[in-house]
Amino acid sequence: MRASPPLTPSVLAALDLFTGLTAAALTDVGGRARLRHIPKDTRIFAQGDAIGRCHALIDGSVRISQTAGEGAEVVMRFIGAREMFGSVALFTDGRAPAEAVALTDCVEISWSKADLIDLIALYPGIGLNLVKIIGARLGEAQDRVRELSTQRVGRRLANALLRLAGEDGRSAGEARIEFPLTRKDVAELAGTTLHTASRILSAWEKAGLVSSDRQRVTILRPSGIKRIADDIGD
Repeated sequence: MRASPPLTPSVLAALDLFTGLTAAALTDVGGRARLRHIPKDTRIFAQGDAIGRCHALIDGSVRISQTAGEGAEVVMRFIGAREMFGSVALFTDGRAPAEAVALTDCVEISWSKADLIDLIALYPGIGLNLVKIIGARLGEAQDRVRELSTQRVGRRLANALLRLAGEDGRSAGEARIEFPLTRKDVAELAGTTLHTASRILSAWEKAGLVSSDRQRVTILRPSGIKRIADDIGD
């Protein structure tokens, strides 16, 4: 596993949760943090676990997924460096609504619920950042529900890939999704079957829109995928 960077104010300032804080505030935040190295494939917490800490990823990638009553697993989202996770339970019933698994070797930092609430009281900017993060994720969830109700599979797949790559479809170069991603993952995010997702992705590969191997997907022509997401059926 790679060595983690020192937990300096500059490292903390790069995390979405602490954007805009002063150096003194970041020093306080760092003093309350617990840093942990997490090997690949480790389950960080399980669905239904009691959660007492808010997590943020410094390095690596994490898959968040839910298991339905009949045992089917559904990918909810992927967490990358600088993003927080596990906070929902802190402000609801204290139980994780989904499980978190390390897709790669990871470095994370976390804070207890008591420390997080204290930090929000001391530095209101943290609370504002938290609202922005949760609001953005709620908006993304609403987009996915709308897409499932109104869009054909091809458009849903295109939107899922653009979100994963952080793309708006205007860049001239290729866009690589920077974490392990299988076709099954893409299918679940788009609400379709593995067979259908594989068929569409294979067609896009032949058209030079994307490239993929067992666990990587690269958007070769973001503008082309954006056009599909906007107005072309599968």
